[in-house]
Amino acid sequence: MRALAQNEDTIIALATPQGVGAIGVIRLSGKEAISITNAVFKGKDLTKQESHTIHFGTIRDGDKILDEVLISLFIAPKSFTKENVIEISCHGSSYIIRQIIQLLIRKGARPAKPGEFTKRAFMHGQFDLAQAEAVADLINADSEAAHQTALSQMRGGFSDEIKRLREELIHFASMIELELDFGEEDVEFASREDLKNLVNRLLKVINALIQSFDLGNVIKNGVPTVIAGKPNAGKSTLLNALLNEEKAIVSDIAGTTRDFIEDEIIIGGIAFRFIDTAGLRETTDVIEAMGVERTQAKMKTASLIIYLFDLADTSIVEVNKEINLLENAGVPFLKLANKLDKADPAFIETLQGQHPDMLFLSAKDPEQVEMLKVRILELVNLDKFKKGDTVVTNIRHYDSLLQTKNALTAVIEGIDNQVTNDFVAMDIRQSLHYLGEITGEITTDDLLANIFSKFCIGK
Repeated sequence: MRALAQNEDTIIALATPQGVGAIGVIRLSGKEAISITNAVFKGKDLTKQESHTIHFGTIRDGDKILDEVLISLFIAPKSFTKENVIEISCHGSSYIIRQIIQLLIRKGARPAKPGEFTKRAFMHGQFDLAQAEAVADLINADSEAAHQTALSQMRGGFSDEIKRLREELIHFASMIELELDFGEEDVEFASREDLKNLVNRLLKVINALIQSFDLGNVIKNGVPTVIAGKPNAGKSTLLNALLNEEKAIVSDIAGTTRDFIEDEIIIGGIAFRFIDTAGLRETTDVIEAMGVERTQAKMKTASLIIYLFDLADTSIVEVNKEINLLENAGVPFLKLANKLDKADPAFIETLQGQHPDMLFLSAKDPEQVEMLKVRILELVNLDKFKKGDTVVTNIRHYDSLLQTKNALTAVIEGIDNQVTNDFVAMDIRQSLHYLGEITGEITTDDLLANIFSKFCIGK
């Protein structure tokens, strides 16, 4: 069990979303959670009931009945926080919820801080820090891939990988430290060649984890995808077809879209945020020019650009010029030739010859739009994720892994340069420190405050 903070008050918060609903759940955690609730509960004596039982009764403020409720009882250590926990299921009226919470605060509870329930679970050793962070990711998951990744991490998949690496390194660290105690006797308890082989193996795993972050970021945050092209290329029509709703105004008049329009859909378990932008062209219209500038800015920050070419109104020279500009931008892009139904067959043949990776379709054809979705998904390489490999989704973990890599690289360099044991031991300690930061074996109050402040109040 980790060292607990001095403040071990009984905390209270609404665990369900704010607003009116059929049911609201109020959660208490702490040593006095059961006795505080029992003081206002009319029903069975909660202090005499078994853990993991549910009891019907009323919450009363003196003689005044506030609501009929169900009380879920969890006795320490058999709860999420490993403390006494009470969950009050009441009617979802914001008035009722407010009255009950205020009553329990008067009886001795205090309002919980963001993430304080999960923080207490971590502090009591329910799970490590990486698993605690995965709880927040699971709550916020809005796609199948994000859900699966967060669930795997919450169950310890990523933590197990980090702990295994750390345990292997600890053995050699202890041998090096032992050598320091016998510094004057010139003994070697840890083979430098074996240590070097171990560090190289660790670096291979850590590099794979670091490289998985790009994929993890896509899984967790989705793919910002800009739909760009010249005016009237069919960008708004394509957006509406992808979303299967009339989100954007479609018109034959060039420059209809003056600003960007965006919405999100799930393709193959991955969230894609599609952004329909103003047509790219030179214009004297001040408002349209601002839209073009915003389009160019969005393209620079996109993870993927779907660039539309109007087969009915473009030339091979214009196509090649625009592709060169896209290649210089350095952002992955998909060449999409639209309005296939209006195209000259000879022009299509020329484009296919010069750009075999170009996709041809009519944005008005549902079947062809489905083919586009498949192509878009192929551009987001999910093979590693689908094989069940560990994927890094958290920027804090990514940064710690980079720091670990630097420290381990320094160990290799130290061995090659035959530096003294003191410096080798120092670099190994640094590696262990950064790996420990990921799972919470190494923590600071500032780090914990920063992490749990991003959680919702009731979690």
